[in-house]
Amino acid sequence: MVWQIMKLLFWFSLGFISYTYAGYPILLWFLSRFAIKEVHKQSITPSVSVVMSALNEEDRIGARIDNLLAQQYPAENLEIIVVSDGSTDRTGEVVRTYSDRNVRLLELSERGGKAIAVNLGVAEARGEIIVFTDARQEFRLDAITNLVANFADGSVGCVSGELHFLEDPESKIEVEMGAYWKYEKFIRRSESASGSVVGATGCIYAIRRDLYQPLPAGTILDDVLTPMNIARKRKRVLFESQAVAFDIISKDAAQEWRRKVRTLAGNWQLLSLAPWILLPWVNPLWCRYVSHKLLRLLVPFGMVVLFVVSLLLPGSFFRVFALIQFVFYGIALAGFLLPASRSLRLVNLSYFFMVMNAAAVAGFWMWATGGCATAWQPAYRPEK
Repeated sequence: MVWQIMKLLFWFSLGFISYTYAGYPILLWFLSRFAIKEVHKQSITPSVSVVMSALNEEDRIGARIDNLLAQQYPAENLEIIVVSDGSTDRTGEVVRTYSDRNVRLLELSERGGKAIAVNLGVAEARGEIIVFTDARQEFRLDAITNLVANFADGSVGCVSGELHFLEDPESKIEVEMGAYWKYEKFIRRSESASGSVVGATGCIYAIRRDLYQPLPAGTILDDVLTPMNIARKRKRVLFESQAVAFDIISKDAAQEWRRKVRTLAGNWQLLSLAPWILLPWVNPLWCRYVSHKLLRLLVPFGMVVLFVVSLLLPGSFFRVFALIQFVFYGIALAGFLLPASRSLRLVNLSYFFMVMNAAAVAGFWMWATGGCATAWQPAYRPEK
């Protein structure tokens, strides 16, 4: 009886790990080719408000605003709202120099977090379409035009753009990150073609203003919660590959670790902020959410179970399978203990994979121990 249970655990763990990384993408590939949902795009120019929160961004906020003002979109239909989230540098002063170009500054007297800043920006926005972005990235000049064209289709409520990483010769994980993003963008593209995407690219996405729901204070993943709220209203969430933002790739696994832990903690946080996401009769994207987001959070635990039962189960098949896992984890450990060994592609790939899965566990711990909480509600200081 014990061996039967362990065999069941083995096949279940292997099955859900395989489905998460391979089965779901294969399913999407078929859906995106044989169950296509067309989007009726047109060249339209509704009023647009770009909302951007900024904290101590005096060094780059000017260049970011210049990039937005250079967009190939009618200037009279475009406003830029910068919400200074308790900045203590010259961010506000720099933004004020653009006040005659339909750039508005909103200031929070103390730091409240991105969710509070975004809520304020949307509340003050005048545009029919809200475009969300960050201070760090740069848009291709036709980005807003390509985002907005999708809203000619009345079934569309949210449109995500695509993030392109610029080459950085100092990055030690450029190949691995590039492979990961190709994989991730394939999934998003396929989800979009067959219905809706689960989430958006945080630095470049747009929504219909009247569909926005204020974010709870401390929300980490506004780019998942907002699109999911819109999908709940039976509006499509699309991925537009022609709306491009540029960013710098992480320099090494340590930098990517910090970013990933926060992101994955945000995914756990969503389960407490919006428990309806787990209800299939409420969430129209339930299957996609579970397949794309939730199972990835559980894969590290499945890997532990798979390794342990492989070691314990009798038979040459399970022993060989345990040996394969042992070798893979040993290579990843070598990458951790001997950084110089990461110059070997196999070592770096194994190490990167394990770092990403370990980040899911660290993200869970961060969420479970209250690391996602934000307690204060800052005061809004209106621009005079």
